[in-house]
Amino acid sequence: RFLLVFDFDETIVDENSDDSVVRGRALPEALRQSPRGGSYNEHMQRVLAFLGEQGVRPADFRAVYENIPLSPGMAELFQFLSKHHELFELVLISDANTFGIEAKLRAAGVHSLFRKIFSNPASVDRRGFLTLGPYHSHKCLECPANMCKRKILSEYLAERAREDVEFQRVFYVGDGANDFCPSGTLTAADVAFPRKGYPMHRLIQESQEKQPGAFQAAVVPWESAAEVARYLQELLR
Repeated sequence: RFLLVFDFDETIVDENSDDSVVRGRALPEALRQSPRGGSYNEHMQRVLAFLGEQGVRPADFRAVYENIPLSPGMAELFQFLSKHHELFELVLISDANTFGIEAKLRAAGVHSLFRKIFSNPASVDRRGFLTLGPYHSHKCLECPANMCKRKILSEYLAERAREDVEFQRVFYVGDGANDFCPSGTLTAADVAFPRKGYPMHRLIQESQEKQPGAFQAAVVPWESAAEVARYLQELLR
């Protein structure tokens, strides 16, 4: 059994879903720039509250999420994974939100492939507004206050070990700076799949230059997720 960990924004989908939600909508100046040094999660809470007051309803948000295009080759990768679903356990760890992620995965017909989705909780309140909260708190100095993906991944692996599930290898598919932190826990048996030219890829390259051998996992950059599918296909041979 292999564990395959996915990020969502700019990994499964080809955009940042928070940007997709505000595209074409007039925001006040205070909400137009994401905060420097402040909490991005809190910023998005304010953005969603503002849009709710402007009459944007959960159904409107759902339609936006459903229409975000998948990243190149991602449909092909999911096709491969659904064919071999008994070999791969899939989890998703994302700093987006549960509402948007689940809407998109259902629309793409791949929701059932995922055993667990870890993301910031989003729900509809009494007013019919979409609201957002932080995922958890943690002590990691590298990550945003609302989410450390390393902590989530480590706790998940420990929980599965208690359930007598040991993975032969862990594969991590991501793109962002916040995907670098969890990929640092991967061992020499594991593989990091950073999206080519994105922050996760650059941070891995920098760490390899600074401290050769410190980043233990094999690194397989991708432009199309079909390359990830091909790598996994070879592995099964």
